[in-house]
Amino acid sequence: MTLQAIHRLYESRPFRPFVIHLADGRKIPVQHPEFMASAPSGRTIFVYGSDDSFHIIDLLLVTDLEIKPNGSLKRRKS
Repeated sequence: MTLQAIHRLYESRPFRPFVIHLADGRKIPVQHPEFMASAPSGRTIFVYGSDDSFHIIDLLLVTDLEIKPNGSLKRRKS
């Protein structure tokens, strides 16, 4: 996965929340553009949660980027 692919999602307007899938099976939601930053080297990104938790992600471990059809990261009950 490249930083450019993630930046295309990050910079899209209007912003649509997306999920970063990692090789170890974790799924990291990016809920808002202000919740993500990239290192100057371009190999690492930082993703913050709404509770001030954060993930440091090596882009070599990213396997997929998922965009929800309606831009929502939460499931709705029927």
